[in-house]
Amino acid sequence: MSLQVDAISVELGGRLVLHDVDLTVDASEQVGLIGPNGAGKTTLLRSLLGLLPLRSGAITINGRTPAEARGTIGYVPQRHEFVWDYPVDVRTAAMTGRTHHIGWLRRPRKADHAAIDQALERVDLTDLARRPIGELSGGQRQRVLVARALAVQPKLLLLDEPFTGLDVLTQEILTRLFKNLTAEGTAILMTTHDLPAAADTCSRLCLLNETVVADGPPDELRDPAVWLRAFGVARSEQLLHSLGVTR
Repeated sequence: MSLQVDAISVELGGRLVLHDVDLTVDASEQVGLIGPNGAGKTTLLRSLLGLLPLRSGAITINGRTPAEARGTIGYVPQRHEFVWDYPVDVRTAAMTGRTHHIGWLRRPRKADHAAIDQALERVDLTDLARRPIGELSGGQRQRVLVARALAVQPKLLLLDEPFTGLDVLTQEILTRLFKNLTAEGTAILMTTHDLPAAADTCSRLCLLNETVVADGPPDELRDPAVWLRAFGVARSEQLLHSLGVTR
């Protein structure tokens, strides 16, 4: 098992954001983390990275704590969280993903350069390696973030809204890449608002709203009441229509 979350609770600013969250993600599994804005999805990802303290519970990643497993976790934040006007090129931006392996104020070694070559090839950015990141399109920027995460050759890949605002070509490139990664044994946990795409690409969906409301294969989560409860609404025809379920 790559990721195991046991009854964790997280408090931010005196408010309980997550409580009693249980979740597992096995190797070769892509799990979609679904829920409304403010449900705690990004908070959960940051907790898995060891960036937020737990009020209670435990997280293990391949049998280790997040701090111990840090070098095996790839993380793709939302695009607006990255500084795109920083004067570096695509290759240099991707190399920042290996800071934990390289060490501060040290030069990349042969293995680091090889990892970046592979990461850029996997996201189809080899030809743009020397282009300044400020000149990239939205889809190209997203692929830079994915390459940066792949630079550590992760066992666990965390994705925060990876498909938001992307062109069709980039969506296809990333969908194919994530499928290949899971086939190679990588565990993927992905937050997304694209419910139909999540149902098509994820082996399991975890519905989160401060705690886990439901968890299972998409075909087993057809009860409209479960989705309405997860999104905290009494009824939403738009939500049900997007899922292809009816009351």
